Parts: sequence; C-alpha cells; structure tokens
Amino acid sequence: MEIFKDFDFSNFWDDSEYALQEYIEEKPTDQLIKSIEDELGYKLPASYIELMKLHNGGIPKNDCYPTSEPTTWAENHIAITGIMSIGRNKSYSLCGSLGSQFMIDKWGYPNTGIFICDCPSAGHDMVMLDYSNCGKNGEPEVVHIDQESGYKKTFLAKNFESFICGLVTSDVYS
Repeated sequence: MEIFKDFDFSNFWDDSEYALQEYIEEKPTDQLIKSIEDELGYKLPASYIELMKLHNGGIPKNDCYPTSEPTTWAENHIAITGIMSIGRNKSYSLCGSLGSQFMIDKWGYPNTGIFICDCPSAGHDMVMLDYSNCGKNGEPEVVHIDQESGYKKTFLAKNFESFICGLVTSDVYS
C-alpha cells in the first residue's frame, strides 16, 4: 500500500523561524523511532513515520480540520498550531518538554495514545493518535481532545494519513 499517494507536499509546510526553533528536527533514524515508540508505549503509524522522514515536524500551511460537531474552538472545525516531530530535542517533539507525556502528566490528558498536534489554545485542546480501539500496535484514529470540556474526545479521521490529507486552510472558515 502506497502512503500519501498523489499528495503534493511541495507547499505543505511553513518553515518559519519559529517552526525551525520549536518543531522541526533532523530526519529521524530507525533507532530513534524505535526508542520514541518504546518510551511512549505505542507503535507510530507508518504514515506518521513517512511524513516525519520527509519533514520532521513543523507548522502546516493548512492548519484547520473540519468537524461534524462543535468544539470549544469553533462550530465546524478545529485548528492546529503544529505537528510534533519524532524526537526529544525540540519543545514540540513527541518526547520534548511540551510533548505527549507532558500533556498526560502535567495537564491530565488521557493516556490512550500519543499527542501529535498542539492547538492555538495553548494547551487547552490537542490532537491525538487514539489507540483505544486498536491496541498499542494497531492503526490509531485521530481525535481532538478538549480539556476545557472535560477532555471530550471528538473523532477527526480514521488514520493519520486521512487527517493530513484533510487539513484545509483557515480561509475556508472566514
């Protein structure tokens, strides 16, 4: 199965100075990927690994995802600030200072997956790879977790690839 078939990444990322400083890490090695998976306790989806090998974390130009129900962000979509890299060195990497485990330990987010995208609310909502229905080695769904609404979970996409391909620009909602 081909991942991201016919998806054009040439204009996907906003490589701003902030993105370079806070999100983007060097291309992850297989050894690093395995150590991150071991540390987090979940197998990363092949599509996440594939994208991170192309561009390890950052800020996408298309930063909104449609929802079928309202969230505290908007009636019909969520927004993301960035996608976490596979690594430990940047604040917004999976195992960085503001990474997945930090959100679970310090903010009380549910320990049912890996937090992969932060949102403009500065920690009050996050996007997560949710392994609740597939187990630690399965293909996780992508969900939005809203801390302000009692950690309400809103389904976004059946997998990470669908999530990335479904991101749209905020202009759609203005």
